Amino acid sequence: MASIGLALLLWLAQLHPLVGSSAHADGNLTHRSTPSLFHPDQADALLKLKQSFMLDCNSIPTLPSWQSGTDCCLWEGVGCSNTTGHVIALNLSGFGLKSNGIDPIPSVGFERLDLLTHLNLSDSGISKLTNLVSLDLSTRFTYTDDDPGDYPWSGSPNNLWEPNFQTLVANLSNLRELYLDFFVSISPSTAEDCFKALANSVPHLQITPGPFPGFLMKFLNLKVLQLSGINLEGQFPRGMFQSKNLTVLELSDNPNLSGHMPNFSNATSLETLSIALTNFSSVKPSYFSNFTALTEFVLDGKIISRDFLSSFESRSQYLLGLKASKTYDCDLSMTIPSSIRNFKNLTSLIISANNLTMQTLSALANIRNLKLLTIDNCGCIVGQLPPAIGNMTSLEGLQILYCQLSGPIPQEVGALKELTSLVLVNTGLSGRIPSSMANLTQLTELGLTEIVSAVREIPTSLFTLAALEYLGLSQNQLSGPIHEFEGVSSRLKSIVLQGNELTGQIPRSLLVLPNLMHLNTAGNNLMGSVDLASSLWRLENLTSLYLSHNKLTVTEEEGSNSSSTCPSRFVGLGLANCNMTKIPNLLMRLNHMADLDLSSNKLSGDIPNCIWNYDLRSLNLSHNMFTGTELNSSHVIPFISVLNVFDLSSNRLQGQIPMPSSSASILDYSNNMFSSLLPNFTLYLSSTLYLKLSNNNISGHLPHPICDSRMEILDLSFNNFSGPVPPCLMENGVLRILPTNISSGCSVETIDLHGSKIEGQIPRALHNCSNLEDLDLGRNKITDTFPSWLGRLLNLRVLVLRSNQFHGSIDYLEDEKSEEQFSSLQIIDLASNNLSGNLHPRWFGNLKSMKKYNNTGQIIDHRYLTLSTVGFYQDSVTISYKGSVVTFDRILTTLTAIDISDNALDGSIPASLGNLVSLHVLNMSHNAFSGEIPPQLGTMTALESLDLSSNMLSGEIPQELTDLTFLSILNLSNNQLDGRIPQSRQFETFQNSSFDGNVGLCGPPLSKQCGSPDTQMGFAAAILVKLDWISKWFHILRNHELDQKAPSC
Repeated sequence: MASIGLALLLWLAQLHPLVGSSAHADGNLTHRSTPSLFHPDQADALLKLKQSFMLDCNSIPTLPSWQSGTDCCLWEGVGCSNTTGHVIALNLSGFGLKSNGIDPIPSVGFERLDLLTHLNLSDSGISKLTNLVSLDLSTRFTYTDDDPGDYPWSGSPNNLWEPNFQTLVANLSNLRELYLDFFVSISPSTAEDCFKALANSVPHLQITPGPFPGFLMKFLNLKVLQLSGINLEGQFPRGMFQSKNLTVLELSDNPNLSGHMPNFSNATSLETLSIALTNFSSVKPSYFSNFTALTEFVLDGKIISRDFLSSFESRSQYLLGLKASKTYDCDLSMTIPSSIRNFKNLTSLIISANNLTMQTLSALANIRNLKLLTIDNCGCIVGQLPPAIGNMTSLEGLQILYCQLSGPIPQEVGALKELTSLVLVNTGLSGRIPSSMANLTQLTELGLTEIVSAVREIPTSLFTLAALEYLGLSQNQLSGPIHEFEGVSSRLKSIVLQGNELTGQIPRSLLVLPNLMHLNTAGNNLMGSVDLASSLWRLENLTSLYLSHNKLTVTEEEGSNSSSTCPSRFVGLGLANCNMTKIPNLLMRLNHMADLDLSSNKLSGDIPNCIWNYDLRSLNLSHNMFTGTELNSSHVIPFISVLNVFDLSSNRLQGQIPMPSSSASILDYSNNMFSSLLPNFTLYLSSTLYLKLSNNNISGHLPHPICDSRMEILDLSFNNFSGPVPPCLMENGVLRILPTNISSGCSVETIDLHGSKIEGQIPRALHNCSNLEDLDLGRNKITDTFPSWLGRLLNLRVLVLRSNQFHGSIDYLEDEKSEEQFSSLQIIDLASNNLSGNLHPRWFGNLKSMKKYNNTGQIIDHRYLTLSTVGFYQDSVTISYKGSVVTFDRILTTLTAIDISDNALDGSIPASLGNLVSLHVLNMSHNAFSGEIPPQLGTMTALESLDLSSNMLSGEIPQELTDLTFLSILNLSNNQLDGRIPQSRQFETFQNSSFDGNVGLCGPPLSKQCGSPDTQMGFAAAILVKLDWISKWFHILRNHELDQKAPSC
């Protein structure tokens, strides 16, 4: 389902700008008409329109005033003419209306609303609105906490083709504004015809998408042209915009739009110019000499050069009228001109993705009238936030995000008495929260995230700021208890303290805040018992509560079933790891739940049916002891909205896998006892990006269309799939993970089919999956040569092909990109195959990620959004580690391993292995490697496990191996090594088993003493052993040759 906020329909221009507008037929607008002007036919048309939508249960109530027989001009969102009573404006934003999709658009009865002047729609059914002057088909929307389920990425472009477009606008001769930015995509082949049709049919039109046609610049009445983010490309025309009334030109976020900057016949009318994230050529300051009315300017570094800034001092008078400016990717590392203080009208400045210096930050403090300053994602800042920040006494909003500052938050911040919003996120600042923040009496929003380390306890004064509504202190290493406090702000609505180290109990002061809507203390060390009924449920305005992953015990007082104690608009509940043994009864009364996390508790029995009745956007019931679902025999869950997360993993669920009818981005059923899939399983994967079915007992065949989905992560490992393999996975005996028609790019990041009994070959189409990070095809029946072509996937980190039937040599591709092969690989497991031949010395030299130390300990993960937090899917891998087969549920970037054991590889061990200084595990056992152990292996100082056993290695053990001080597992047994075993450091900890089967070795821990007669016989014995190896390999190869020639049955 598409929410009205994203997909399509009917938030019309806000009603207050329409009052007195010349766009109206009579210039008057009201929300009320006299009884004599009531038009029942228009009321019926609106009621039909309402019926064509679904109602969002999270919006209460939904258009209750829209009742048959009543005056429609008194209804919410309806604006009528004061003189005629006709409906001329609709504003249905925020009412929770939903449609089945963007095609077809509900359009019932629009022909009866033919006097509408302002409307935001997106398809047919509106061509009869001949008085329309403004049409909005874009995806512009405002994200608020009240509608957290609408995310920018959940929408998809509305493909608009020529016939539909011409029909849509053919009769809209008065149209002056058409907004298509971030929404409509016109085929390049039909764009020109579309635009010509617009020029002929709609002479007053201001906007259009697609490759930029020059004739648009001839529209004489053009006032507002918004073309942001619609993939405009090619050279911008050299002509001039002919309109002398153009006030707004927005071309941002079209990176393929290049050429010279736009020219204007009357630049003095331009008020807004937005050209960031384009590829226009740089300009001289004189370009802006006529922009005397410019008040908003959005630009980037490709346009503003160093020469521009160096001459800005003498040219700055052109832009003194600026009120708002946003810059992207500008190099502001040079000195900012002192004339910046002359921008007395500048009230809003946003600097994003720039190089800044401390001098630049200090210079910005000279803009004394600035009310909003945002610095986002800025590098090259060395030093502290300058105390001069305290001079910006007009500031109302200060936001510094993802920068590289150091030191404490300066006390001078407390001098910003007009500040209403202070947000500092991941800036590198440290130390205590300054006591001067108590002076910020106008502050309504305070957000300090991932920046403040070792600040100890939370100052109670923050809770008592009189105007404060939002307090966010997440992930700051805050410690100690949350003290009780008095004089708390009665306006406090949201408190976010997640991801700290807070201890003690949740103070009663937090549980009596009358206007509290959102409380998040997840991921701390809070203790004690929390009774939902006696405390939190009594907060009538509470809409979300997250207490997950503390040391709390959440209970519910017996007999708590009164609806009067239940918050009426509760949408989010996170009680993971709260020692719960049963689901709260009051949960059944929270009819508008959108985000529910009860994972990692002790819940058992059936999942109650009430949970399936919610219109959820995120559900996590993992790591419990559920055994059933209380679903009907269809096993289809009747959710309405597409879910972000649906996680039933690590329970005891059996039978068929239940599927949400609306699909979900994240589906995790792993670690259960499910035995089968729905016959039409793939019908519910339309929005799925991640599917994990691993570690179940699923039998039968995979549904044929499984590869037609948009999945990025597919994990089917450790099941019992059998039967015919879908054509999209295998055709003519060749394994195909992806459809063969993929020609360029795919979004898959993880494919895990470990232990799935799959036969065939690795699909060559995978070479187009440039985002692929984890490919695990271990323990299958794949017959193929080593896929050296995968080396061109520069993001590939994990490659597991163990226990298959790969054969031939491990090839090294000699081409212009050979040095980039497998450059990100950190785990490669080729064990237990039939690989043979020598290892190319340069092959290991390409493993660049293993040639440098990595101590970050980051986890290979994939982010997904829930309402409460940012979550992660973490890749897992099963490899041989220190002599045992181990499954790692989280793959750290520091985990590096090479396992090529149990093959038929021969030749010498390449000395280039010694360059892999961050390698932790190396297993080359059970091959036919010969020659000496390279002393360069002694430089692999991170090595923890080294297994070279059961080869044909000879010579002495290099003394350099004693430098491997982290080595805890060493196996050199069953080779032809001789000489004295090194006797220092880690070698003093190894047992006999590490060296057995080498008749020429002597010294501890072996009982054989060096210089004894047995040792003198070692050389002759080694020759005999070597001859025995040669005999064995000849015998094996001969038998293999005979098997190949044997006639089949």
